[in-house]
Amino acid sequence: EFMKASWDIEEVQAKGIQHLASFVKDKSAFPYLLTCTEVITLAMKIHTDSLDLQVEGCTLLLEILSQALEQGVMMALDESVASCLLHTVRKHSENEEFLSILCTLLMMVSASEVAAENLRKVGIIPDLLSILRRFLHNDEICFSCCAVLWSLAVSETNADQAVLESALPVTSAVLQKHLQNGVVAESACSALWALALQGCLTDSDYEPTAALLLDAVRMNPERAVLVKNGCLALASLVRLSETAALAILLDSKGSGTELIKDEYHLHSNEPGVAGALCLLMDEMVQYDEVMLNMRSQKMEKLLSEIKLQFPFS
Repeated sequence: EFMKASWDIEEVQAKGIQHLASFVKDKSAFPYLLTCTEVITLAMKIHTDSLDLQVEGCTLLLEILSQALEQGVMMALDESVASCLLHTVRKHSENEEFLSILCTLLMMVSASEVAAENLRKVGIIPDLLSILRRFLHNDEICFSCCAVLWSLAVSETNADQAVLESALPVTSAVLQKHLQNGVVAESACSALWALALQGCLTDSDYEPTAALLLDAVRMNPERAVLVKNGCLALASLVRLSETAALAILLDSKGSGTELIKDEYHLHSNEPGVAGALCLLMDEMVQYDEVMLNMRSQKMEKLLSEIKLQFPFS
C-alpha cells in the first residue's frame, strides 16, 4: 500500500523493495511475497532510469521465482510485466553486470508457457539476439539467453519465423565460442534444436550446423542432456536434408557413426540418450546412400544392443 501510494517517488519504491527483500529468508513470508511481483515490476517500470532500483528489483524477483520453482509454483507473469521487463532490457542494454541478472530472471520466467508467450508477444527475441551479439564472451548471459530462446522458439504456434531465422547465426556463434563450456553448449544445442524444429535453416546452413553440433557432442561426451539435445537437433536437420546426413557421415573430425556408437556405450543406461540416438539413426536411413554406409559400419549390431538394453521401451 505504501509503495502504491507514492509511485512517482523513487526513494519510496527503493525503500519498499529493500524492505520486501528483508522477508526473503523467512519461508512463512513466501505466499505474501508472491503477491508482490506486480508491485516490484511496476516500480521498476516507472523508475527505469535508476539502475540501483532495477538491480534490487531484479534480484528480489529472482529470489521469489527461485523459491516458487523450489516449491513447484509456476509463476505466469502477464503481458504488462513482460512489457516492463522488455523496457528494462532496452533501457540498460549496455550494462553487462545488470544484464547477467536480468537474463537469468528472463530464463526463469520463460519456464512458464504463458510467460514465454507473453515475452514473445512483446517482441523480446530481437533484443535477446542483440544482447548475445554484444556480450558473446559472457557465459552467464549466453546460457540464459539461449535458454530463453529455446522456451520461446519451441512452441509450435510461432508467428516469428523471420525473427527466429535471424537467431540461427547468433546461436551458432554462441556454441562455437563456448564449445568447451558444457553448460553454455548444452543451452545453445537446445536453442538450435528448437530453431531446427521451426524450419529456420536454409540449404547452406545444414552442413555447418551439423558439424557444429557434432563438435559440441564430441567435446562434451559425458553430458547426457547435451548429447540428447544435440542428437535431437541433428535428427531434425537430417529430416530436412540429406546434406546434413552426409555431413554426419563424412565429418572431417571423425565418423559420425563412430561417435553415435561411442555415445551409446558411454550412456547405455540413459533411455533419453538412447532414444535420441535411435531417432537420429531412423532419420539417417531414409537416404539410400547413407543407409548403405551405416550397414558397412555394422550399425545393426548397435541397434541390437539397444533393443536388448531397452526391451520394453
